[in-house]
Amino acid sequence: MTLRVSPAAALAAAFIALWSITGSEARAQDSSPPVADEPTLNAAPRPYNSLRPRRVRPRPTVAATPPKPVAAPAVAATPAPTAPAIPAPTPHTPMSAPELEAFVDGVVRRAMSRDHIAGVTLSVVQNGQVVLKKGYGFSNLGQRKPVDPDTTLFRIASISKTFTWITLMNEIESGHMRLDGPVNLYLPEPLQLKDQGKKTQVRLRDLMTHTGGFEDRSMGQLFERDPSRVRTLADYLRQERPRRVREPGLLPSYSNYGAALAGAAVANVTGKPYEQLVSEEIILPAGMRHTTFREARPWRDGLPAPMNGALAADLSDGFSWTPMGWKTQPREFMGQAAPAASASSTAGDMARYMTLLLNGGVIDGKTIFSPKTALAFRTPMYRPAPEAAGWNAGFQDGPMPGNRRGYGHQGATLYFHSNMVIVPDLGLGVFVSVNTDSGANLPATLPATIVEHFYAPAPAVPADSAITYAQAKAYEGDYLTTRRAYGGLEGFINRITGRANVRATADGRLTVTEGGVSSLYNGTERPGVFKAIDGPLMLVFDANGDRPSRFYAARGFATYERIGFFRSASLLKWTAVIAGLASIATILGVLFRNRREARQTPVQARAAQMQTMQAVLWLISAGCMGVFSAKAADQTVVFFGWPSGWLLSGSACALVAAALSILTLGALPMVWRGGRRVDSWSSGRKLAFTFTALLFVLLSVLLGLWGYLLPKS
Repeated sequence: MTLRVSPAAALAAAFIALWSITGSEARAQDSSPPVADEPTLNAAPRPYNSLRPRRVRPRPTVAATPPKPVAAPAVAATPAPTAPAIPAPTPHTPMSAPELEAFVDGVVRRAMSRDHIAGVTLSVVQNGQVVLKKGYGFSNLGQRKPVDPDTTLFRIASISKTFTWITLMNEIESGHMRLDGPVNLYLPEPLQLKDQGKKTQVRLRDLMTHTGGFEDRSMGQLFERDPSRVRTLADYLRQERPRRVREPGLLPSYSNYGAALAGAAVANVTGKPYEQLVSEEIILPAGMRHTTFREARPWRDGLPAPMNGALAADLSDGFSWTPMGWKTQPREFMGQAAPAASASSTAGDMARYMTLLLNGGVIDGKTIFSPKTALAFRTPMYRPAPEAAGWNAGFQDGPMPGNRRGYGHQGATLYFHSNMVIVPDLGLGVFVSVNTDSGANLPATLPATIVEHFYAPAPAVPADSAITYAQAKAYEGDYLTTRRAYGGLEGFINRITGRANVRATADGRLTVTEGGVSSLYNGTERPGVFKAIDGPLMLVFDANGDRPSRFYAARGFATYERIGFFRSASLLKWTAVIAGLASIATILGVLFRNRREARQTPVQARAAQMQTMQAVLWLISAGCMGVFSAKAADQTVVFFGWPSGWLLSGSACALVAAALSILTLGALPMVWRGGRRVDSWSSGRKLAFTFTALLFVLLSVLLGLWGYLLPKS
């Protein structure tokens, strides 16, 4: 008897065979069992109360005899909806590959020598072609293994987020999620955000534009050195939930937590682990065979499968530059925040990824995302001001030389720095990554340098500022970033490192100093808008009355808010210095005071003992802080060793000293009252005691405002 199979059954069998071939690599690395069949995405939005992880439906039995055809009812033909058109690139002369290589060789080799970079990988695409793909230096110093742009994997860090935004936009396009929907609708209950006194729920849009209103914490939890400390994404999001410090949608402040939360929401809606989802939706269809969100660590139950051995063997080491030369650093693990940071890739694969973005979501005839999503990646979704850098559906938007705009993303781990920039007007994409902690400048500047050299040469003499010194002086002040922790010792450190000092120059320019690096900006015809004299970056101030209250970072990562004198670094510094001198004088007074000056009442004696104890505690606290500062020169010590025992000890001593200073302040009236003339302090000693007591109280208040007195908040 001949077996008869219906056409529907044959089509289903062919689909299953094709799916099993294309998805074998992802399933081999995942601990979850393979999915037998994936339901078709709904064409219309689903009710939010119906959002659950997808369930596998049993396959219906196929009848041996094909069913009789049923006549379809006549339906009037309706035109298919027109997909949004992606603007065509502006006509331009493509770059010559030999000229580009010669120019880039010179820039890269100078940077490697100047900044002590061990290895660089980069690729440039234009008009659908790879114009340049090259590796420089070494990925492993012990084996003298050179960087290969096609096989050597670099950690691309926050460029990982762009993959997350593609998967999120795909679910929005399919109707399973809403851009303006609260993220809590798509998260399991343990991961949902609490209101924390805020009136507005955080939306998916807020996560994509980094306006969720979160504080930013990273020390001791964003990077792990010990693979046994790596947690699941769900555990990380639940245990490291940040404080909500402002209403969502108000100010830009970059958030790794927000991007990781978005990845968890997409994984929850699709019912797939994030690593499997991004592999099946983007990495495998795009032919990126040397790209993975998995990490080179041992297998552990409960965690996503690790990176396969072949890729792990090609993963570049990370390096630090020391007086003794390059130092190979331990691996950084970021799998607990995979949607925000854990990807590794090659320059060759990133060339394919940039081609995908420039081609509107299509590569090798495969559609990874829709034209509507491609247009969203090129269109500002949020800008705090018209001239400021912003966010295009999660991609960074910013100015490029020649009055062009580009979009893309930067990425940084402790030792790797990367940048990917797309310039649609030129049909151009540039990716560059370095494997040394001292090499951040090259990725940050190379894309704009290429565009400037070939399409918009800079003038020989920088332009003059359009404003006068008197006008520029209004913008002077100390500013503090919103991208920081808002309490505890991490908040204290961030208040020191996250400051920007703005000063006016005699010729009407602004110099902005942050982290010891200064940049110079010219005033423009537009009030509050300043342009870098050596590049396209713009600095935009937001006025509050007659005095600017904040400015938006040139690369869109944060807002810098003006701080008053009482929270200024100079006030804390000089108060601490004078308090240190007063502490030394107090201790010396105990050791060398003569007998006549030692006459005192019992109350004065106890007050003097308390003040001496404070002096000792303040000096110990300062010593502990000094040791921590010396060790903090190595950022590995700070991130992997947080919280530092030295910093905790210094904070504890300061807390006890602050409590004693309040008690001493309360004893001042009785100290001044004294006793009989021969049994009491002299007026000079009373004045010195009072000055020191008030000084210690002021120091306590300042350190309390800065977060130094409480390890956690």
